[in-house]
Amino acid sequence: MVGHDAFGATREAYDAVAPTYAQLFRGDLRDRPLDRAMLGVFAEVVRASGGGPVADLGCGPGHVTAYLDGLGLSACGVDASPAMIKLARQAYPGLRFEVGSMAALDIADGVLCGVLSRWSVIHTPPQELPVILGEFHRVLAPGGHLLIGFSASDGPSHPTQVFDHTVAPAYRWSPDHLAAMLRTSGLAEVARMVREPEPTDRRQFQEVHLLARKARAGAAA
Repeated sequence: MVGHDAFGATREAYDAVAPTYAQLFRGDLRDRPLDRAMLGVFAEVVRASGGGPVADLGCGPGHVTAYLDGLGLSACGVDASPAMIKLARQAYPGLRFEVGSMAALDIADGVLCGVLSRWSVIHTPPQELPVILGEFHRVLAPGGHLLIGFSASDGPSHPTQVFDHTVAPAYRWSPDHLAAMLRTSGLAEVARMVREPEPTDRRQFQEVHLLARKARAGAAA
């Protein structure tokens, strides 16, 4: 299990800032064409593999879940913060949102065609991340896809690095290191997108999206 102290502290921190966070980030995809492109790719591969349900894990106020719905996916959202889920339900009453932990998802084995984890693992202590990646693998159907977004560390010699996040302690990851962790969890990298920081970005970190796939039944990962 992910440590209760880290999980509880992060949940309480996001509860405290939920209205401000929702106001700041609800329209953030407008100015992120590369993010929209990766979400579009994610939607296409999900539809190509059968078009079943997808879960936005760490959905916050629900704006990205709603974006996936707009792309034609059957999307639901899960977040540890009850305050965030309350805001998501108010903003998008036609979608399903639930409070939950990525380390112990209340989702049956192998029922999802897609999992989105967009900057939702950054608050997980490195030694506890394999539990969450194992949950992603468990809930995905064979052939299902994961799209995971995170901030990159400063090169391969730094597998993980702590950084000063406004809400709660957070971690950056080497893309190659995280891709190797995905492989260990049974999820093979399909593609990656690396976005260089803009001069106006507060944090001068690369942003990474990794697209990975769970092996189909009877096939190697």
